[in-house]
Amino acid sequence: MEMEKLKEKIDRREVRICIIGLGYVGLPLSVEMARNGFAVIGVDLDRQRVSSLNGGINYIPDVEDSLLKEVVGRGLLRAVDRFDAIEESDAVIVCVPTPLTKHKEPDISHLISAAGEIAARLHPGMLVVVESTTYPGTTEELILPMMEEGGLRVGRDFYLAFSPERVDPGNRTWRIPNTPKIMGGVTPRCTEAAAYLYQSFIQEVISVSSCRVAEMIKLLENTFRAVNIALVNELAIMCDKLGIDTWEVIEGAATKPFGFMPFYPGPGLGGHCIPIDPHYLSWKLKSLNYHARFIELAGEINSAMPAFVVGKIVDALNDHGRPVRGSNILVLGVSYKRDVSDVRESPALEIMENLHRKGAAVSYHDPYVPRFQTEGLDLKSVELSSEVLAASHCVVILTDHTCLDYRWVVEKSPLVVDTRNATRGIRSDKIRRL
Repeated sequence: MEMEKLKEKIDRREVRICIIGLGYVGLPLSVEMARNGFAVIGVDLDRQRVSSLNGGINYIPDVEDSLLKEVVGRGLLRAVDRFDAIEESDAVIVCVPTPLTKHKEPDISHLISAAGEIAARLHPGMLVVVESTTYPGTTEELILPMMEEGGLRVGRDFYLAFSPERVDPGNRTWRIPNTPKIMGGVTPRCTEAAAYLYQSFIQEVISVSSCRVAEMIKLLENTFRAVNIALVNELAIMCDKLGIDTWEVIEGAATKPFGFMPFYPGPGLGGHCIPIDPHYLSWKLKSLNYHARFIELAGEINSAMPAFVVGKIVDALNDHGRPVRGSNILVLGVSYKRDVSDVRESPALEIMENLHRKGAAVSYHDPYVPRFQTEGLDLKSVELSSEVLAASHCVVILTDHTCLDYRWVVEKSPLVVDTRNATRGIRSDKIRRL
């Protein structure tokens, strides 16, 4: 009976949605659901985010400013900084961050806190979906017992499912509506209820047998990327020692129409998923007395790339008769990937701090990041000009934003270290590529 009521509310767009966490995952999801006619209340403890959203001010680049203003103006989306909104909600979706501790262990404190707030307000017929990345078993072993403490039973009185987020910041092709969505419930009825909601605004929802499977799928997706990136990062180190162009090797291999998928090296891993998710899987397996050697080796290689890049910069300066100490080094791009403003886990942090400790005068330009702070640096993005480039002893491309004219950069700079192959097709003795 509760299931039919929930489905009817979804069909009539009368279901009340609460989304906890209004960051890179939660805000785009909130806007997409509101765009499809659902009344959404977003909960976030960051009062600045709440104020911005309620004022129709966007703070996530992947969300269209006009669309945010439209759904806020129509009263379909609003934000609060308290959890009381859960009480009147029919469906609650959890999109809180799950970072790592300084010891590279899972920090699911935000997730557990959110689950506790939901459990205190859980009522019959409620659907709860977790989108925050976590290790296999979290939903069933930790969240479910909290939900059932009050006497309600999963699959009968309420529904609990896990659906991994698949947000790719800056990707204009694959967005929420057309990216296939994985759904795994604690029980088949939980999967059915959650899938029914998501099918109302996502083109394809793929149901799997359990929360554990859904949790594992997310970790496989990003571990796959991390391991393959580690492979090509090590390839870059080997090619450097052999005097071979890494990028030409990869492009040549990519002409094979089967059995090969190109990945590309870089200055290190960044973002909220790839540097973090494999550690969740590795940590979980340690609790089962299994050592995930492949994952940990990939982590070692990827973590060593910032130091390798610094070494390339030092060698390039030495070739020009300059020590790194006292050199003016201009970094182009500090976000973790092109055309986004996200600096979480960006390798630029470690590279710039390392250069600063070696005595270099470090500055940067990034049209998406006006200010950049690390433990040792507090910088503002400089305006890019011929004079700024000429005054730099070395220009380092760490993020290949598409808005920059790299041919002009090479022309005006005395020396360029390119870690992203942004200068592809440009022939110049000034360029040192990864």
